[in-house]
Amino acid sequence: MRVAEERSFTRAAAKMGTSQSALSHTIKRLEARLGVRLLMRTTRSVAPTDAGERLLETLRPALDDIDARLASIGELREKPGGVIRITTPQHAAETVLWPAIAKLAADYPDIKIELSINSALVDIVEQRFDAGVRLGEQVAKDMIATSIGPQLRMIAAAAPSYFAKRPKPKTPHDLTAHQCINLRMATIGGLYAWEFEKDGRELNVRVDGQFVFNEVRMIKCAAVAGFGIAYLPEDHMKPLIASGELVRVLSDWSPPFDGYHLYYPSRRQHSPAFTLLLDYLNPKRRR
Repeated sequence: MRVAEERSFTRAAAKMGTSQSALSHTIKRLEARLGVRLLMRTTRSVAPTDAGERLLETLRPALDDIDARLASIGELREKPGGVIRITTPQHAAETVLWPAIAKLAADYPDIKIELSINSALVDIVEQRFDAGVRLGEQVAKDMIATSIGPQLRMIAAAAPSYFAKRPKPKTPHDLTAHQCINLRMATIGGLYAWEFEKDGRELNVRVDGQFVFNEVRMIKCAAVAGFGIAYLPEDHMKPLIASGELVRVLSDWSPPFDGYHLYYPSRRQHSPAFTLLLDYLNPKRRR
């Protein structure tokens, strides 16, 4: 199961705390016992065969059931323990997750937490994550989702030196005549279309400029250096606006929207550690 998920003996062995050769021998013995090849191996990758896929379909629910039963036994311990695996974007990890899990880890040292920083949408069941964190609108309908953070707001801003040479945009349409700093989205591989709204009217604008980044810090650097207008979450922009390094524009076109949600499969039985995580992420607890 682990080799098939990682598509690599090396990565699977590292996660399992064993050697690549020992894992390879184990797979070979299993294939010999079953009389079929379960994995196709090349110099660059490993992938399940048709027989391997059929076996995985059987193993996944069985192993989930084993995990749930082990978790129920773990409830007999005085202190909850175990591993919680979460996939999350960087921004959510820093602003919402970290304050909660740092407190949880300090209070319950037997709980281990693995964060996979990734903005792309992933199948948390297939990748064996306990939960994921994404914006509410991105969560699949078959998942249970709970809000874990405040509403968010996007802010458009540029350096005073940039506006010294150009008039400030009055509407989002005016952005087409400006240098804008683009963000390439990991989720779709394309450029983020800037989303605006005013009086119930939604407007998406495809902007252009000299720079495209897939990382927020570089967008802020380019904006402060005067290379164009940036469009980022409020918490990234407010300190730069307060210091005078950036000047905000189009403020009446950026209403708040639903923030981050923790989501997880509806059929999965919660471990005591995961139940604690839900409690620590509850916004009411942090007030």
